[in-house]
Amino acid sequence: MRARKFTFTMHKFTPRLRQITFPLAFSTSFLQAQTSSSTEAPLELEETVVTADQYVETRAVEQANQITAYKTGTQLKDVPQSVSVLTADQIQQQGIDSIGDLIEYTPGVTTSQGEGHRDAVVFRGVRSTADFFVDGVRDDVQYFRSLYNVDQVEVIKGPNSLTFGRGGTGGVLNRVFKKAIIGEDFNETRASLDTFGANSFQFDYNQSLQELAALRLNVHFDNLDNHRDFFDGERIGINPTFTYKLGEDTTATFSYEYADHERFIDRGIPSVSILPPLPAGAPQPTLNELTRSRVVARNLSGITFGDSELNLNDLESHTFRVGLDHKFSDQWKARATAFYGTYDKVYSNFFPSDFENGEVEIDGYIDRTDRQRFTLAGDLVGEFSTGPIEHKLLVGAEYINTSSDQDRFNNVFDSNQDDQQFFDISNGFNLSNGIVSDDNGNVLDVGTFTDLNDDTETTINVYSFFIQDEIALHETLDLIVGARFDSFDIEVQDNDPDTPADQRFLSRTDNEVTPRFGLVYKPIENLSLYASYSESFLPRSGEQFADLGGGDDALDPDTARNLEFGIKWDIQDNLAFTFSYFDIEQSTTDTDPNDAGALVELDTEISGFEAQLKGQITDFWHLSAGYNYIEGEQVGGATDDFRLRELPRHTLSMWNQFQITEDFSFGFGATYQDESFADLNNQAVLPSFIRWDASARYNFSEDFGVQLNVENIFDTDYFQNAHTANNISVGAPVNARITFIGRF
Repeated sequence: MRARKFTFTMHKFTPRLRQITFPLAFSTSFLQAQTSSSTEAPLELEETVVTADQYVETRAVEQANQITAYKTGTQLKDVPQSVSVLTADQIQQQGIDSIGDLIEYTPGVTTSQGEGHRDAVVFRGVRSTADFFVDGVRDDVQYFRSLYNVDQVEVIKGPNSLTFGRGGTGGVLNRVFKKAIIGEDFNETRASLDTFGANSFQFDYNQSLQELAALRLNVHFDNLDNHRDFFDGERIGINPTFTYKLGEDTTATFSYEYADHERFIDRGIPSVSILPPLPAGAPQPTLNELTRSRVVARNLSGITFGDSELNLNDLESHTFRVGLDHKFSDQWKARATAFYGTYDKVYSNFFPSDFENGEVEIDGYIDRTDRQRFTLAGDLVGEFSTGPIEHKLLVGAEYINTSSDQDRFNNVFDSNQDDQQFFDISNGFNLSNGIVSDDNGNVLDVGTFTDLNDDTETTINVYSFFIQDEIALHETLDLIVGARFDSFDIEVQDNDPDTPADQRFLSRTDNEVTPRFGLVYKPIENLSLYASYSESFLPRSGEQFADLGGGDDALDPDTARNLEFGIKWDIQDNLAFTFSYFDIEQSTTDTDPNDAGALVELDTEISGFEAQLKGQITDFWHLSAGYNYIEGEQVGGATDDFRLRELPRHTLSMWNQFQITEDFSFGFGATYQDESFADLNNQAVLPSFIRWDASARYNFSEDFGVQLNVENIFDTDYFQNAHTANNISVGAPVNARITFIGRF
């Protein structure tokens, strides 16, 4: 990995030089599959153990439901909401190593590009870069999350404010981290190499310390590479955890994670107009006339419109977690969690912002964020009866303090002293160190990051209280009633010298109550019919609360309500089918672009249904399949009645895993995505695609195994997601990865 240095007026960033040696060392003994993904749950009335190859969601949630959204330990079939769970075993078998890969096999959600430097998920038509959690604690910094230390990943769909607070309109994604397990000694080493040249190393070690404590260490080193020019990167993750039993009924867990990520930022290729040039003097077409007027510029798929040296993302973080679980009695239990994290992130990028008549427009900027966050949360769960009616009561509180310092500098091109410039690419296009040249070596222009765009410091304080009661009205009928109160206070200091003095310091406090109601009817033991209503909100400062200007400090939060009806059927102990219909309505107030003194109401209406079948079809065949149909449009504003961007009507995924012998297994699957739009104006079309993947694994002994994963078997050309109509991601061609697994 080469060293890179940025030097420019007003802002300087010098990334660290790293040299990672790839250790192809493998361990030598066998770790039973069930211990690699088991998690001690001290608050459970009865300990639940789940084998690693158990796909069915009901069992997966029972394993770790004490540290996810459903703090009461309620079985998944009794939760009036759609939830998808991927276990560590499924993640490893399919060769999934990113949130984006995981989402491809999850119904109801799709990915967005995230400008090449962050996870971005479209939950039921709602785009989000902040609705991420670790063990139920908010993880809203923008970066690409690793999966080396997860037991399972849970995608919880629909508004989730009662448990998670602000945001979460379409859903949230929660990673359940591995923790030290008392009474178990094991370790596992995984080393991988793919056909692009990327390689990775993972190590998972658990040591029990007598009968009261255990230590676990998870480590990963990744050298990144892919099919795109200039792309490279390195990721380091180190996560030690410690579990200690303070007594028979009390357990403490401690966790620290160090993350150091560096990668090239690739924002893809532009779209191109398919409309003929307008005659001189002809009126401009309306938005409706322009609908579906741009397509992906496929002939540019081989060009990376980024600077080979200056398109760079660098993140360093230190996070600490402490948890305390205590059981007062068989009926009452409590949990307290403390979290502190520091994040230092910078990214710079040049990218295409338009493409017309053989000329590409290039834009660019550098962005820096320093953030610290402290969270203190606690909840109490109790089971009791009032006459013949049984209750499961959840009471909780949360405090979050976040301070953030961020700034952005736009680039300035020498030729026009602007941050955007068109370049003729007929003779080639090469961008390096801010210098654009063609294939003949002619220097065309120079760009530097010197124009201050914004510079703010923000502080938020959030106080939250929630209560929920699961009421068993009858052995076949449950009622869920709950509400959450959030007080969200934000203060913004604008350090831009051009900002008027009366706008330098802004603040706003929002007090919101979000209810939740659910009804679960169980005509037979293994079948549940449910209905639910829930609400959520998002302050006007947005997901990253970097600013509060432009009148936003005077506007109410965005609000959303969700209706959902569904069926959950445990066909057999290890096979489950779920079906849900949902309807989401999101409302926001904004300034009217045609009347500066007026406000306009904008609504987003989303509806659809999804179905999942997950579990063991036969003794040797496991299946995970999901289908989603969704409609979504914006009502009001300039894009009234236009379909939401990156919202394919149909998505379908399927993964089959076959255990042929005790030592040999193979899997194959496909993911299909219908066409969608890359922009709100519905001009740029992302074409539909289907991609096939496969895997095979053979254990040579109890100590050593090999796994092969092949992605895009039929070498399909596809464009999975985008950020705008001119930032469209180019899907990877056929590629393979071999992984060696050793245990001792």
